[in-house]
Amino acid sequence: MPAPVSASHTDGGIRVRGVEHRYGTTTALGPLDLDVEPGSFLVLVGASGCGKSTLLRLIAGFESPSGGELTVAGRRPVPGQTAGVVFQQPRLFPWRTVGGNVELALKYAGTPRERRPERRDELLSRVGLKDIAHRKIWEISGGQQQRVAIARALASERSETSLLLLDEPFAALDALTRERLQEDVRQVSAESGRTTVFVTHSADEAAFLGSRIVVLTHRPGRVALDLSVDLPRSGIDAEELRRSSEYVRLRQEVSRAVKAAAVEPA
Repeated sequence: MPAPVSASHTDGGIRVRGVEHRYGTTTALGPLDLDVEPGSFLVLVGASGCGKSTLLRLIAGFESPSGGELTVAGRRPVPGQTAGVVFQQPRLFPWRTVGGNVELALKYAGTPRERRPERRDELLSRVGLKDIAHRKIWEISGGQQQRVAIARALASERSETSLLLLDEPFAALDALTRERLQEDVRQVSAESGRTTVFVTHSADEAAFLGSRIVVLTHRPGRVALDLSVDLPRSGIDAEELRRSSEYVRLRQEVSRAVKAAAVEPA
């Protein structure tokens, strides 16, 4: 008889047991065991090719594990329902307005037609874009486009099984825009209480965002470091946080772990 699923997993947590994933004869990931508690902000960090984006796609339900079991809230993930996903490129519909992109996501999330304008404005306000709902996608900056993508991903946030998954969403942006959006994502995640999984190769980004950081090894990706983060998050601005000795030590620890884990086994 299978073991009962704990309450945390039925409330929206992620459970990974013995998960492996292969592309042809190449094992990209695992075997991997991981539990993600509801409401946490998990950052997966590692060098290119370590399997972190593969794991994100498995959690989103875009792919199925080659071996092992992965569940979200006690069930197998369903593409488009289990999670809102933000990619490195916004992947918006250019023929729709900013608001139209969000309304389409609300439609797929099952929001009643009469509620969509209100929810659209709520979501765009949350990412600081309410005043440009009428603009075309090609009329706004790359940073604003990523904000639209985040708002769209939050459209299903009231689903008890919904997650927010972000796959290196700021990698193509300039440093200033990237830092601003990091602050936005951290704030949105805290306000919504939503379980968030964020993929990056940056130790600095991992230290700034995560309530938990998992470093993956060279392919096939396994857990090299699993770290709970207890940095002060309230009453301190981003620059002050980054200058703190606790933050500097954490960033250095993660950076060392990433470099060590990236070394290919002999």
